[in-house]
Amino acid sequence: MYSGLEISPKDLAKRGESLIRHSSNRYLTTVRIAYRAKQRRFDDFDGLLDDSMIKPVQRAIIELSDEQDQPDLLPG
Repeated sequence: MYSGLEISPKDLAKRGESLIRHSSNRYLTTVRIAYRAKQRRFDDFDGLLDDSMIKPVQRAIIELSDEQDQPDLLPG
């Protein structure tokens, strides 16, 4: 999904700040990011994902930010 994509630290920080700013509970948002990163780490470990260039926490922030900004892309 994000293969070969370099994320600038500024863009990543803006996405993280946006997630926190739009959340009702900062702690739960942080836990969601950590949980998603843990899932991605195990996916990488199992060899299911080929995107080893982006760290799991960075990928989790990007995915959650995209879900927040574009909810119409979510299934269901």
